[in-house]
Formats: sequence, C-alpha cells, structure tokens
Amino acid sequence: MEVSPITLEGQHVRLEPLTQAHAEPLIAAAGDGELWNTQVTIIPEPVGMKDYIQAALDGQSQGREFPFVIISKLSNQVVGATRFYDISRADRKAAIGYTWLAKSAQRTPINTEAKLLLLTHAFETWKCVRVELVTDVLNDQSRAAILRLGAKQEGILRKHLILPSGRVRDSVIFSITDDEWPEVKASLQNRLR
Repeated sequence: MEVSPITLEGQHVRLEPLTQAHAEPLIAAAGDGELWNTQVTIIPEPVGMKDYIQAALDGQSQGREFPFVIISKLSNQVVGATRFYDISRADRKAAIGYTWLAKSAQRTPINTEAKLLLLTHAFETWKCVRVELVTDVLNDQSRAAILRLGAKQEGILRKHLILPSGRVRDSVIFSITDDEWPEVKASLQNRLR
C-alpha cells in the first residue's frame, strides 16, 4: 500500500490532498449551513479549522491518515472534506470517514462519487481486503448514506468516543470487503448514471 498524496477525480468531484491553504475555503464550506453546530459529527468552528487540518496532516505524516478536500467540479469550489484513516498496511485495510459536506452539496452526486473514488483507490490500488466506515449512532443521515453505499452494518461500539461537547458517543461500524466490492462498485456506478 503506497500511501502518498494523489488527486482522485470523477465527473462531479475532485478529491485533492488537504493542505493548510484549504483553511479559508473549508471555513466557507462549513459556513454553508453552519455545520459546526451539528451534534453528531466533528466539524470545526472557523477558529479551529487550522488545528483540524494540522491534526489530519500529522496523521498523514505518521502514515495513519490520508486527508482530502472535496471540490465540486460544477462550481470548482471546496465543498467539504474526507479522509482515509486507521490505515493498516499489514492488514490491508483502512477506514473512510471525517466526511462532511456543505449544506448545498448534500443530497447531490458529490458524496456518492467521492466514496466511489475512495473505495476504488482502496480496493483497486491499495488492494485492501476491508474498508470500514464508522458514524455516530445518532447520525441517521450518515447511517442511511453508508447503507446506500452497500456497506454492511457490523455492530455498535459502545462509549467509543468522547466528543468535544463532552457527550460520550456510541458509534456504528460498517464495512465493505474485497469480495463485496465488485457489486458495490457496480451499484455506485449505476446510481451516478
């Protein structure tokens, strides 16, 4: 698994490696819907964006993460962020998460195509045998979106995280395996047509 910066591009979206230069565009994207007010995921307020980016870049320098900004090809604007994390070369697996989109980019082809690009990279370039997706048990929108991808729910991780608000979060874990990937890929491609 060669984990190095790469741009992934589709018809609707381009995923570019995250840098500190993306701080202002990400603040603008998060401001579309004031996403930092959500209680079910971690999206930084404007004053915390540089630290949020730095934490992702630190994870990248340690080989554990691979963060991206999500750019809408229609507007050529940054509309959110996503990343690979918990990358395990030895076990040929990774997680996809920390995904959020500006309100105006939600319920568009952007998330579907971003996940298709990430999953294709994981299964076909890195040769992963497993990709995980984890979300807050209370995040019904995210849970439904992950199931629409074709992922299988495996269980609930109790008291999994403590959020900045202090709330102790239970997380739902989903996965897609390499033997499921061809069917998942075909389904995602059909949804984008």
